[in-house]
Amino acid sequence: MSVSLLYRVSSGLLVLFALGHTIGFRRVDPRWNADGVVSSMRSVSFDVQGLNRSYWDFFSGFGLFVSVFLVFAAILAWQLASMSPERRAAIPLVRWSFALCFVLIAVLSWRYFFMVPGVFSTLIALGLVGAAWLG
Repeated sequence: MSVSLLYRVSSGLLVLFALGHTIGFRRVDPRWNADGVVSSMRSVSFDVQGLNRSYWDFFSGFGLFVSVFLVFAAILAWQLASMSPERRAAIPLVRWSFALCFVLIAVLSWRYFFMVPGVFSTLIALGLVGAAWLG
C-alpha cells in the first residue's frame, strides 16, 4: 500500500470519526442511568473569569475541541498524502509525532471510552504509523 493511500484512508477515517463524535458526544442513552448527572451538569452554573458557565458548557466545549482537532488531523493527513516523497522525507518529526499522537489516542480510547472510538483511533493510528514508516 502506498504512503499517499495510507494518508488518504486515514484522512477519510478521521472525517468519519469527527462526524460521529460531533453528532454523538452529547447524546445520553437512558440505559446509562446518567440523567441525574447530566441534569446536574446542565443546571449547576458558576462564574468563571466574569462569565457564567455550567459543567455542561465545559463538557460541550471540550467535546467540540476534539471535533475541531479531528477535522484538522484529517486535513493534515490529506496534505501529507499530497506531498512528494522528498518533501515528506524532510519532515520526519511531523510524520512520527502525528502517528504517535494517534497511537496514544487509541490507547486512551480503549482505556476510557468504548469500541467505536477504539476501533477508529486504532485504524487511524495503524495507517499513520504505516505511512510514517514507509516515508
